[in-house]
Amino acid sequence: MRKFYQLMLAIAIMFALVVSLSHLALAQKVNIKDGPLKEKDWLTDPAGELNEDHSDNKNWITKWYGPDGNYENNGSFQVSGKRDLIDEGTKGKLTEPKLSTVEGLELTQTVKMAWDKKHGGPRGWTVFELDPADAHHMNRDGPIDNIDTYTICVIDAPKDMTSVMSPAHDDHAQIWINGEKWYNNSRWTGAAQQVDFNIEVQLVKGANIVVYRCGESGGHAYMNLHFDNKTHAAVDIYPDKSKDQKSFFSEVAGVLAVDPVGKLATTWADIKRK
Repeated sequence: MRKFYQLMLAIAIMFALVVSLSHLALAQKVNIKDGPLKEKDWLTDPAGELNEDHSDNKNWITKWYGPDGNYENNGSFQVSGKRDLIDEGTKGKLTEPKLSTVEGLELTQTVKMAWDKKHGGPRGWTVFELDPADAHHMNRDGPIDNIDTYTICVIDAPKDMTSVMSPAHDDHAQIWINGEKWYNNSRWTGAAQQVDFNIEVQLVKGANIVVYRCGESGGHAYMNLHFDNKTHAAVDIYPDKSKDQKSFFSEVAGVLAVDPVGKLATTWADIKRK
C-alpha cells in the first residue's frame, strides 16, 4: 500500500510539473511578429487571441511617466482612437511617434499638454503608479468613462535585443517604441492581467522609449504591460524611484545621453537610424 501511495504521489508531482511547464510555454508563445506596423496597418486589429492568464507574472510595470491627468470626454474610444491626441494637445510640437523618441521625451520638460477644458484641460507631466490588479486604475480620480490615458517608460537595454511584450487592456491599446508603432488592438483583453497577444519587438542598446496609450468608453478601465522574463532580467526600467518630472529626468539623465533641452542636436531621424 505504501508503494502505491508513493507511486500516486510521484504521478501527481509529474502531472503538476507538466501542467506548470505547459502553462509557461503557452505564456511565452509569440503570436505577433515582423513589426513594427506599417502605416497602413496602424489601426488594424490583430487576429488569433491567446486568452492567457498572466496574473501570476511578477514583471508587470507599475510606475509610469506621462500627463498628470486623462483626456476626457473622448466621444468613445472608437472615435478618439483614430486621432493623435498628443499632436492635438501640443499643437504639433509632439506627436505619438515623436513622443516615443529620446528627443520627444526630452521635450516634455518644456511642452505641456493644452487640451481644452472640455477634454480635461491643460496637463503637466509627472510620475504615477498603476496597480496591475485594479481593473479601474485608468480613472485616476477623474471621470470613469470616455477617457484616454497615456503612459511612458524608458527601458535601458545593455545591447540590441529581441524582446516580447505582453499587454492587457480595456479597451483600445496602442503602443509605440522608438518612433515606431508596434501594437494596435481596439478589443479589450477580458481581464486586467489577461493577455491576448505576445508581441516580438526590437530594443536597441541604451534608451528605448515606450509610449502606451489606452482609450475606453465604459466599464473596466485598465492598461498593463510586461515583457518576457529574459528581458526583465537584463534591462532597467524607469521610472524606478522617481516620483515627479524633475526626479524622473534626473533618474534617466545618464540613460538618455542627449544634449540638454534647448541644445538638441540629435534629430528624430538620427535617433531612428541608430
